[in-house]
Amino acid sequence: MIVSSTEIQNNFGKYLQLTAGQEIVITKNGSAVAKLIGINKKTTTLSSQLCGIIPFDIDENEIKVERMSRH
Repeated sequence: MIVSSTEIQNNFGKYLQLTAGQEIVITKNGSAVAKLIGINKKTTTLSSQLCGIIPFDIDENEIKVERMSRH
């Protein structure tokens, strides 16, 4: 479920209860900024936590070049 930060602020209790069955992505100005998940949810791997954050078409070589250009 995707919800705006304003909606979360106005109805926090409702969304807190919903985390028992689903994850809630919080947006601000149309961009995802946080994820609200229930404490009983278990994440098995780091990659599943990063799902949706790291693009699928990531190129490791481009990242290395970009990182090296910063130094």
